[in-house]
Amino acid sequence: MSTRKAIAEARRIVVKAGSSSLTTPQGTIDGDRIDALVDVLAARRAAGGEVVFVSSGAIAAGLGPLGLTRRPPDLATQQAAASVGQGLLVARYTSSFARYGLAVGQVLLTADDMMRRSHHRNAQRTLSKLLDLAMVPIVNENDTVATDEIRFGDNDRLAALVAHLTRADALVLLSDVDALYTGDPREPGARRIDQVHGPGDLAGVELGASGRVGTGGMITKVEAARIAGVPVVLTNAAQAAQALAGEPVGTYFHPQGARRSTRHLWLAHATTGHGRVVLDPGAVEAVVRRGKSLLPAGVTGVRGEFAAGDPVDLCGDDGRVVARGLVNYDAGEIPELMGRSTRWLARELGPEYEREIIHRDDLVILEGGARDE
Repeated sequence: MSTRKAIAEARRIVVKAGSSSLTTPQGTIDGDRIDALVDVLAARRAAGGEVVFVSSGAIAAGLGPLGLTRRPPDLATQQAAASVGQGLLVARYTSSFARYGLAVGQVLLTADDMMRRSHHRNAQRTLSKLLDLAMVPIVNENDTVATDEIRFGDNDRLAALVAHLTRADALVLLSDVDALYTGDPREPGARRIDQVHGPGDLAGVELGASGRVGTGGMITKVEAARIAGVPVVLTNAAQAAQALAGEPVGTYFHPQGARRSTRHLWLAHATTGHGRVVLDPGAVEAVVRRGKSLLPAGVTGVRGEFAAGDPVDLCGDDGRVVARGLVNYDAGEIPELMGRSTRWLARELGPEYEREIIHRDDLVILEGGARDE
């Protein structure tokens, strides 16, 4: 049995294309490239599969009309370019898919849509309904309104989260590089990595940064493959047909570990902590090792400003972040609760205080958390 049979037989597949795969070097939409990619996606649909397409390129497509030669560094101009380019991009997809009698539906997301549970569910319902109606969802980050604080940062991570959101069976990441290599593929001695089973297969691999018009790079693609929870293929757009057919092109990432719940995925990878709650060693042990909720008795400090319902980072007294969760109190409320039992708080302050700082269902453990310097 082919290792990549899971890709060929996936009932629902998410395909992501980067900016460099869709635009000319001048930053304008490349109609021939888009048509070639749509040919592949339409063929998958004709064969009975469901396709969710995560497309970069809105900012890149807006560069030409705005007279820009490269991606602007400031957020306001990026948003302006996205507002121009997004309409051009979707219009081009609409006409290209129409050649096959297929209609598309645009879904623009921000990380905030993953952070807020109601938004998250709405996005999930919208994507599900589009697929039920035999549409092709075209997903992109909503660059016209996203700020630095609520950006996915790259569409590789967005694609991995969309794979969870739609309960997809596989993910294909299309880039301007045909595979993951042990080093810069332009340098002699760089070797293509055919398969990745786990972190050990990446030991010593040099992961390059992003290209001219995109924001991602090999680092973001490897991270996306790690969190996707499904088989992933990384290759270039020219080999999209072979990749979807399960042929041995690009790099195949085997699923790593048990697939986490979508709720925990968006907490871990689509949110940033609005502040920090400091835990004593016993609370760290209870939360990280024993899967317990965070109680007021285990809290020793609060840093930053946040409101009830916001995601916050939990750290030990050494400053290392160990978890993230949705807090039940405002930052200003917590100091008077610290070190107290919930029973004492309920008796002294009222029954509404007999609750956790963060419930375990709203907690996710973070690996390799940053240290607060």
